[in-house]
Amino acid sequence: MLFLTESDVRALLPMAKAVELMRSTFAGLAEKTSQNQPRRRLALPTGAILHQLAGSHGAYFGAKIYSTHLKHGAYFLVLLYDAATAKPLAMLEANHLGQIRTGAASGLATDLLARADARTLGVIGSGFQAETQVAAVLAVRPIERIKIWSRSDEKRNRFAEECSRNFGVRSAAVTTAEDAVAGADIVSTATFAKNPVFEAGWIAPGAHINAAGSNHPQRRELPGEILERAALVAVDSFEQAKLEAGDLLLGLGAEFEKNPKVVELSQLVANPAAGRVESGQITIFKSVGLGVQDIAAAGFVYEEALKNGMGNDVPAFHS
Repeated sequence: MLFLTESDVRALLPMAKAVELMRSTFAGLAEKTSQNQPRRRLALPTGAILHQLAGSHGAYFGAKIYSTHLKHGAYFLVLLYDAATAKPLAMLEANHLGQIRTGAASGLATDLLARADARTLGVIGSGFQAETQVAAVLAVRPIERIKIWSRSDEKRNRFAEECSRNFGVRSAAVTTAEDAVAGADIVSTATFAKNPVFEAGWIAPGAHINAAGSNHPQRRELPGEILERAALVAVDSFEQAKLEAGDLLLGLGAEFEKNPKVVELSQLVANPAAGRVESGQITIFKSVGLGVQDIAAAGFVYEEALKNGMGNDVPAFHS
């Protein structure tokens, strides 16, 4: 049984490959050969919370288990098992794995829904998740300009510098959220906001939006008006979104899955023609993150680690 560190994961899981892994994952969900188990949370009076989500994909099944505390941080692990024998195969540190697969799902949605001629990306947020949201969009569209806004002037300036340096794309910090999204072909939000981070009227016709910041039923980044304007809204899972997608629960109501414009991402992977049909349409991907995504990514990392002789042994389990 292997133990793989954060540095192992980062070395073995490039974004372009992660996007293709997510395509395979959602194809598996469409074909019902993959399974997802929604996140569950155990909250303690101390403020500590245990989060659990699981899935199966291809030759693997397993679970991501992570703990969080507002004052003391977050700790992520994926437990990976062989689907045929139930044998434990690997334990992976999974903070960056989750970051990469979250970005990759947005990259997949962007590839399915954004205009082919999209050149400008507007980003709201400059934290941990924002980096891979940008990387994923760049993996599927030839972006020429990035505009970034977050509440911290220092952080947004630093993030713009990092994007210019790391991605070789002209990037600039802007002074308002409106400046970030106005005229953008693609908009990515990755914040901890409780209330909408932009106004619907700021979004240009033809834009695609990735909303990846919230997985809490009482928090949202999107205003209800943009959901009304949108021609299509994709979610990663109806079952999980009904528990966690505050953007949709607060914007469209508790029965949002009955709205004909709302579809699962797996449906679009199975039938890409069901996505954008006109250049002026606004499309949205609302991400909450699935356990099956973690397992697909972890399975690939495990295989690459074996090929490259990476990772350390941990004590074997005995029945």
